[in-house]
Amino acid sequence: MTGVLVRPAVPADFADLARLTVAAYEADGQLKGETGYGDVLADVTGRAAHGEILVAADEVTGQLLGSVTFVLPGSRYAEMCGPGEAEFRMLAVDPAAQGRGAGAALVEACVVRAAELGRAALVICVRDGHAEPAHRLYRRRGFQRVPEQDWTPLPGVDLLALRLPLG
Repeated sequence: MTGVLVRPAVPADFADLARLTVAAYEADGQLKGETGYGDVLADVTGRAAHGEILVAADEVTGQLLGSVTFVLPGSRYAEMCGPGEAEFRMLAVDPAAQGRGAGAALVEACVVRAAELGRAALVICVRDGHAEPAHRLYRRRGFQRVPEQDWTPLPGVDLLALRLPLG
């Protein structure tokens, strides 16, 4: 097994990232009964226009292992970040690549990027009852629950707010 390299996505990555992201969410059961969110996940070009897309790739082969969207307040994709904060969304790791550290590397890249931009905190929403490996990763990294910011965008889709203070 080789290491993981995180880099900015380039347009040549977008089609593979669309497939990878949808596959990761499907494998976790997050798209069952959903209408339209798979299309949002697959729109990597749209996300790139309103945020930064980072990819995790095998450092030897270049194979894409995962991706994440990093955004700032006011972005079309920002759901909960306020002034002085940054947010990441749509963290996805290829189901075949899980356990290689791609998710942790992507989260760490978002922490570093937020710190570079002088942000006071990094925030994320995670779906309750899904993505348990992600929940564990966020807890290990020091993200704290912010229950007063939990929300439900659609019936049956309960999002838990997490925040990592920086600096």
